Amino acid sequence: MRLSGFIVQNTDAILAEWDAFARTLGPAADEMSSLALRDHARPILLAIAEDMTQPETPREQLEKSQGRQAMEAGSAAGKHGTLRHVSGFSLLQLTAEYRALRASVLRLWLPKVQEFTEAVASDMVRFNETIDQALAESALTYSEQGTRTRDTFLAILGHDLRSPLATVSMAAELLVRKEAADPVLGAIAHRLRRSSASMTTMVNVLLEYARTQLGGCIPIRAAVQNMAPACAAAVQAAEAAHPGCRFELDCEGDLACNFDYDRLQQVFSNLLNNAAQYSTEGERVSLLARGERDAVVVQVHNHGSIIPSHALATIFNPLVQLAAAPSDHGRPTTSIGLGLFIAREITLAHGGSIDVDSSKDEGTVFTVRIPRLLSGQELGRIQASS
Repeated sequence: MRLSGFIVQNTDAILAEWDAFARTLGPAADEMSSLALRDHARPILLAIAEDMTQPETPREQLEKSQGRQAMEAGSAAGKHGTLRHVSGFSLLQLTAEYRALRASVLRLWLPKVQEFTEAVASDMVRFNETIDQALAESALTYSEQGTRTRDTFLAILGHDLRSPLATVSMAAELLVRKEAADPVLGAIAHRLRRSSASMTTMVNVLLEYARTQLGGCIPIRAAVQNMAPACAAAVQAAEAAHPGCRFELDCEGDLACNFDYDRLQQVFSNLLNNAAQYSTEGERVSLLARGERDAVVVQVHNHGSIIPSHALATIFNPLVQLAAAPSDHGRPTTSIGLGLFIAREITLAHGGSIDVDSSKDEGTVFTVRIPRLLSGQELGRIQASS
């Protein structure tokens, strides 16, 4: 009997073994019914059997064996991966289920084989390819569900932290006002204010990250204005956050541009804070803004830890952090690996670009280029496509 026909005729026996193995995957499976444990097992088996009867090119065979075949939307294997994550199964347990399914089918089928023919060998190859593809689909949706869960948690965390943080900030401001009466209390108040400002920045970054990961985009409210004040405000904020670091600001030419003031100030602040944290003590951090014919270009430059060449391609990815070097200032970092990611997202939403170069001789330079006069309609199209 061909393997595809055997699977169809013996689905119940195979599912009984699936159920028995799934029950060993505690604690997630301890309180689950047989129906829940099997969830999409029957459709997965029948889809495997159906796939084995279809013609297949050598290229399709290779891609399937490597788990690279395009996933069918809403497939049973994909739904199985999502539900296993929701039920608390680990990725290792999900993989073990497919390993047990593979072994069960072959163990039940091979005693029925009278002679090991070319057709039998072909069936085994096709079955293993299809199992691998189903596993790849389940693992993909399992991982996607994990990512959605994490990002939802971050969004909720960031949102719920805002209220108690606002109370801390308000208390810090009230204490600062009493500085003249009690210098010791004033010093504590200023430290508390700086800390609450840093925490506010971190919470805002978490919320921005969660927005982008959950399908939203960073809103841009652009207007034609001079970029110099946004640069100056970012430098002032960086000086307050890093009082031991020297900052320099240099603005050249026409800086009129169509941009969101608050958002670009956030970009420049992220870059300046990053530069200060990785700068060699005593070295300055500079921000240079210059007007070009079609764009305004802003560069943030520092000397300190060099970004390794292999890290340049990933430094704007979320949750990426560089290790601090002994030559760095040694300041406590407030980075959670999202500042550069948010800076890139805001820059792209403006239709601009952000790049980085890093070398021992020239230091590290982040370059932000913002098109000079994009219309509101053009910015809307850019945001819609991002």
